[in-house]
Amino acid sequence: MTLLEIIKGRRSIREFLKKEIPQDVIDKLIEAILWAPSAGNLQSRFFYFVFNADIKRRLASAALDQGFIASAPLSVVGCCDYHIRQRYGKRGEELYTIQDVASSIQNFMLLAYEQGLGSVWVGAFIEEQVIKILNIPAHLRPVAIVPIGYPDEEPVPPPRVSKEVAIKIVK
Repeated sequence: MTLLEIIKGRRSIREFLKKEIPQDVIDKLIEAILWAPSAGNLQSRFFYFVFNADIKRRLASAALDQGFIASAPLSVVGCCDYHIRQRYGKRGEELYTIQDVASSIQNFMLLAYEQGLGSVWVGAFIEEQVIKILNIPAHLRPVAIVPIGYPDEEPVPPPRVSKEVAIKIVK
């Protein structure tokens, strides 16, 4: 597949097969996260790879009972790392850290699709509960949960807005 085919083919997957993800694929997913661009190359992001069934169930509960988080073989929690404030202050903390996590998740999700996996980006969860479940330190803030596994569904492509609605060319 070309990169554009991967971008266009990836879907949000919420139903997963009960099939373990091989370690070599996990290693590639980690590499995709680590090689994402970041503000000032400070890499102000941190990820929890959660395989534990009980913890995934608790995360699903904290995510407003989105049960597919628990049914995925792996759920990844992406966190902003606020150590960036030392260099970029408030803007770094409120924006750059989120951009760093987002670019890492995009890399991760595209690589996952290329490897035959499905995933979905979850932002709806009670932050304080996720912090407690994973014992997340104060300098980290969870901003996304990404369940991942082999898909057990084939969603149709959702419609996209036209170029005219989304893009303005400035010359």
